[in-house]
Amino acid sequence: MAPTAAVHPKTFTFHGVTREDPYAWLRADNWREVMTDPGVLGEEIRAYLEAENAYTKAGMAATESQQAALFAEMKARLKEDDSSVPSPDGGYAYYHRYEVGGQHPVFCRKVLGKETEEILLDGNREAEGESFFRVIACEHSPDHRFLAYAADRNGSEQYVVSFKDLQSGTKLSDILAGAQGSIAWANDGKTLFYVTLDAEHRPSKVFRHRLGSDPAEDVLVYAEPDPGFFIGLDVSESRRFIVISAHDHTTSEVRVISADRPEEAPRLIAARDSGVEYEVSDQGERFVILTNADDAIDFKIVEAPLDNPARSAWKDLVPHRPGCLILSLLTFKDYLVRLEREDGVPRAVITTLADNAEHAVAFDEQAYSLGLLPGYLYDTNMLRFVYSSLTTPMRTYDYSMDKRERVLLKEQEIPSGHNPGDYVSERVFATGHDDAEIPISLVRHSTTPVDGSAPVLLYGYGAYGHATPAGFSANRFSLIDRGFIYAIAHVRGGTDKGYGWYLDGKLANKANSFRDFVSAGEALVARGLTRKGRIVAHGGSAGGLLVGAAVNMAPDLFGGVIAEVPFVDVLTTMCDKELPLTPPEWPEWGNPIEDRQAYDTIAAYSPYDNVAAKDYPAILVTAGLTDPRVTYWEPAKWVAKLRALKTGNNPLFLKTNMSAGHGGAAGRFDKLIEVALAYSFALMLCGAESGQRPGR
Repeated sequence: MAPTAAVHPKTFTFHGVTREDPYAWLRADNWREVMTDPGVLGEEIRAYLEAENAYTKAGMAATESQQAALFAEMKARLKEDDSSVPSPDGGYAYYHRYEVGGQHPVFCRKVLGKETEEILLDGNREAEGESFFRVIACEHSPDHRFLAYAADRNGSEQYVVSFKDLQSGTKLSDILAGAQGSIAWANDGKTLFYVTLDAEHRPSKVFRHRLGSDPAEDVLVYAEPDPGFFIGLDVSESRRFIVISAHDHTTSEVRVISADRPEEAPRLIAARDSGVEYEVSDQGERFVILTNADDAIDFKIVEAPLDNPARSAWKDLVPHRPGCLILSLLTFKDYLVRLEREDGVPRAVITTLADNAEHAVAFDEQAYSLGLLPGYLYDTNMLRFVYSSLTTPMRTYDYSMDKRERVLLKEQEIPSGHNPGDYVSERVFATGHDDAEIPISLVRHSTTPVDGSAPVLLYGYGAYGHATPAGFSANRFSLIDRGFIYAIAHVRGGTDKGYGWYLDGKLANKANSFRDFVSAGEALVARGLTRKGRIVAHGGSAGGLLVGAAVNMAPDLFGGVIAEVPFVDVLTTMCDKELPLTPPEWPEWGNPIEDRQAYDTIAAYSPYDNVAAKDYPAILVTAGLTDPRVTYWEPAKWVAKLRALKTGNNPLFLKTNMSAGHGGAAGRFDKLIEVALAYSFALMLCGAESGQRPGR
C-alpha cells in the first residue's frame, strides 16, 4: 500500500492572501543541522521518507533485472581506466585519471618528458569509509610545492579545504572548514584565498589563509552585505590577479587583488548596477571585460586601463551584435578568444592582437556542443577545446591559433562500441502558443520507426539562462538502442536562442517555459514521431519545475514524468528568506514577499500549489536529504499532495537519497545506479524493446 503522509496544516498569509499547507511539517525545524548530520532528522519525517523509499523499491521490483542490465551496459560504455589530457604548467603536466573499479578521480602529475607518475591525491583512498565523497577543487600552488583541495563528505556542499606538502607527501595540519569550495593561490605559494558559507549556507565571505597559521586568525578580505548576492573566487588567466565576484542572476560586481601582493585590499572594478553583468580578465596593460552594459543584451567585450577600470573608462573592443550571444572569454598573451552562439550554433572566435585579425573555429554538424578548456599557460599559441554532438563522443583538440591547425588529442572511448553512423540526429522546431519557434534536438537509432509508435524521452531545463548543449551522453543510448527517441526541448528561460530567449522565460514571463515544453511535446506528436501518452518528460532541479508545471497543464500528453530533485514548491520557498537560495533567486523568479504581482505569478504555476484532482501520468521523483539547493521537503511535499489528490492508478514513486545532496551519488558507478532506475521507469511505462538492437 502506498504511504500516506500525515496532514498537519499550517497557514501562511501574504498580501492578505491566506494559504494552507497540509504538508509543511515535512520541513524539519533543524534543517541546517540535518545538512551537516542527516542522523538528526526527526523520526516522523524520517519514517515517511523511508516508507516512500520502501514503496518505490517494491513498485520497481519487477524491473530490478532490467536495472542491473542497464547498469552493466552503461558501465561497459565507461572506460574504467580513463584519464584526462595532461595540462602543462612549468615543468610538470597535471591530469586526473580513474582506476579500474575506482569510483573517484586520482589527481596526478608527471615531470614533462618523463613517464614517472606522482599521485597528488587519491580520491578512492580519501573516500574510504564515507557514504558520500566529492572533490570540488584540487589546485597546486604556483611553485608546485603544495596542494589545496576542497572535499564534501555528506552531499551538503559544505566543503573542508585541506593541504598537502607535495615535497614530503604529508598532509598539513591546516584545515579550513565551512568552505564553499572556491580556492585561489597567491603567487607566493603560501597564501590561499577561500570562500566561506554563512548560517544560511550562502557563500558570503572571502578569507586569506597563510600556510602554517591558525585558521582562526585568517584575515577577512571581503564580506558581502547583501544576502541576495553570492561570492565567487578565481585567478585571472595571466595569474596576475585574484578575482572576487559578487553576483546574483542579473547583476555582478568584481574586485581584484594583485596575486603578487596578497595582503593588499581588494580593488573594485565597477560598482554594481542593477541588471548589469560583467566578468573580468586582464591582458597587458588593460582589463578585458565581458558585459551586457549599455543595453548589450547579448553581451559585448570592452577594455579599460589597469589603473582606471571604472565604467566611465570602458571602450568597446568587440561590439554588441544582437542575436549573437558571447558566452565566455579567454585571454592569452597574444590572443583573445571568445565563445559565442548564433542561431543555436556555437563557435570559437580568435583575435590575433598583433593585427586584430579574426577567424572562427566551427564544425559542420547541425547541432553540437563546443567548450573552451582554460589551461595553466598564458604565453602560448595553443587553444584547447572540447567538441561533441548528439551522436559523436567527446573529442579534445589543441588548436594552433597562429597556424590555424587543430590536433585531436583524445576521443572519448566507448569500450563496448559506438558507431555514430547507426544514429540519426536532427534539429526541428515547434511553434509556441505565441508563434515563437522552439528548437528541439533529436537523436534516434536509424532503424527506429518514425510512424508515431516510438516512445520519446523529452528533456528540458529552461532557467537561469543555462542553455542545454546538444552534446554526447553515453548513458542515453540505453534508451535509444531500445527504440526511444531522445529529445531536448530548448525552451525559453535558457539562452539557446540568445539572451532575449532567457528574458522571455523568467519572472512574469516564466509560464512561457512551461508552455514551450508542452508545445514541443505536441509538435513531436503532430510530426508523427510519437503519440500522446508515449512521451516521458524528464527534468531536474529547475527542470523539475518545468516538467511539474507542464504535467499540471497537460497531463494527458505524457505517459510519465521523471523529476529529479525538482524545484516544485516555488511559492513557499520564495517566501522563505531563511533558505540558502531564496534571496539570490528573487531576480529569477520574483520576490513574492514584497511584490503582490510576483506572488500571484508564482502561485499560478508553482507545481505543488496547483496539484488538482487529475489523472496524472506515472511519476518518479527523486530527492537528496542534504540538498541545499532544492531541499528534500519540496519533492516530498509534492508527492504527498499528488498522492492525496490524483485520480487513476498510475504509479507515483519518491526515492530520497538519505546520504546525498543535489547531485545525487558522487561515485561514477553509484551514479549509474540512479540513472538505471530512471531509465527502467521510462521503459516500464512505454513498453519499448527489452533488449539492445541486434549487433549492439
